[in-house]
Amino acid sequence: MLSFLPTSTSAPLKVLCLGAHADDLEIGAGGTLLRLLEDRAVDLCWVVASAAGSRAEEARASVAGLARGAASCEVHVWDLTENLFPSQLGDLKSRLWELQQTFSPDLVFSHRLEDRHQDHRTCAEVIWQTFRDQAVLEFEIAKFEGDLGQPNLFVPLDVAQMDRKLQHLEAHFPSQAGRPWFDPEAFRALARLRGVECNSASGYAEAFTARKLTLDFS
Repeated sequence: MLSFLPTSTSAPLKVLCLGAHADDLEIGAGGTLLRLLEDRAVDLCWVVASAAGSRAEEARASVAGLARGAASCEVHVWDLTENLFPSQLGDLKSRLWELQQTFSPDLVFSHRLEDRHQDHRTCAEVIWQTFRDQAVLEFEIAKFEGDLGQPNLFVPLDVAQMDRKLQHLEAHFPSQAGRPWFDPEAFRALARLRGVECNSASGYAEAFTARKLTLDFS
């Protein structure tokens, strides 16, 4: 399959990651980010919109471990009120607009527009309002709402990458242990399904919704 990412390695790929909560990015795109950091030089900007106390500590420790191979890593852990993002849309948009003035990404990872969790959905809406000239990949998270869709972009993961993702989640988010949706079997099952859909050699993949991509043949 063809890649849509720039092939030039003269400068690091600039990647922005926005997650509503401390573990969202790692659940939805952790394997992809591990693979990307193995394959490319990356300037990473990592934003968690809502985390406080021990959850903020988990978020910072997680990205420190995940982004160890990044060319650079800028981390923002914000203090929006969990479960009330729709009423804070203006605040979130202002913060991202300010961030955009100093970091212009080539690639953005965030939530799906169809995500039924209000915090996730608000992040997705604001990303599209703020980053209009970037490639945006919307990740998926299995949860109570039952809102998984039909993604159209897949990133195959080898077995080692899949295992590293699960180990990373278990090691860095002990506060979520025991929650029915925070389960390694569930994470592996979804990756296995997406692996079937893209004919991954290992059987595993992460999947994304890519609404708009521009191909430049020059």
